[in-house]
Amino acid sequence: MPRISLVTAVYNGEKYLEATIRSILGQGYPNLEYIIVDGGSTDGTVEIIRKYEQQLTCWFRQDGSGVYAALNQGFARSTGEIMGWLNASDLLHVDGLFVVGSVFAELPEVQWITGRPTGFSSKGMAVRVGAVPRWSRYRFLAGANLFIQQESTYWRRGLWKRAGGTLSTEFRAEGDCELWSRFFRYAQLHSVDALIAGYRLHEDALSSSDMDGYVRRCDEIAGRAVESVERPRWRWLLKAFRWVTRVVRPIPKLRGFWHLAAINSLYTVRGRDWPPVIEWDDRQWRFRRK
Repeated sequence: MPRISLVTAVYNGEKYLEATIRSILGQGYPNLEYIIVDGGSTDGTVEIIRKYEQQLTCWFRQDGSGVYAALNQGFARSTGEIMGWLNASDLLHVDGLFVVGSVFAELPEVQWITGRPTGFSSKGMAVRVGAVPRWSRYRFLAGANLFIQQESTYWRRGLWKRAGGTLSTEFRAEGDCELWSRFFRYAQLHSVDALIAGYRLHEDALSSSDMDGYVRRCDEIAGRAVESVERPRWRWLLKAFRWVTRVVRPIPKLRGFWHLAAINSLYTVRGRDWPPVIEWDDRQWRFRRK
């Protein structure tokens, strides 16, 4: 199995952190590099970390830096070929890391993956399992397919380096979306028809505290990334599509029609820009191309 570098950044996370740690260490994955970065917690977070420190690769404190700066410091100390992070309230599914490791081991051409989007209740019950999503750079930049579930997403270190080797610290909760916009320049995102990890639904989550603002800022990130499109024709089409979306947004009837006719179709209409889904066929992982 390839080495997986997994980082958790935490600040005053005593309510959920132990469950997160146990979901990771309990996997029994044989080649795991697990790093925790504490942002100067003042509750019982450090005591929880120390309880498990013999099973961690390392942990350290970086006061007041913000979640993405903390993750950058954790990744800077990592060595694994496969990379990802899990926030301090979220959970891995049973054998989720074995899904990740085996996919990357068997399919060397795949650069980054994401599993079925799933959600856990505040008490840790798996309560939501979504359909297998399909992802495309151009659809992402047009304003659809923005919400790639970070908890289920892993990538090769080579892709991380080509995309700049760092998370932007400009954002409070949208840094993953900005990273995906850079990853898309270099590789397709493959969906895996399997459970890897999930997002815990609770009122203290950064994105949940201001969902409208979160959606708006993610869309702004996609809009900025349009400038990186190499083909002038596609760049012009994406700008035109986004301009129409902005114009109709304040008009309820037009907005509804536009979403039904255009935005929603970006999620469902097949196209050559969709990579094949990765699925298990009882012996190995393979591409499902239809």
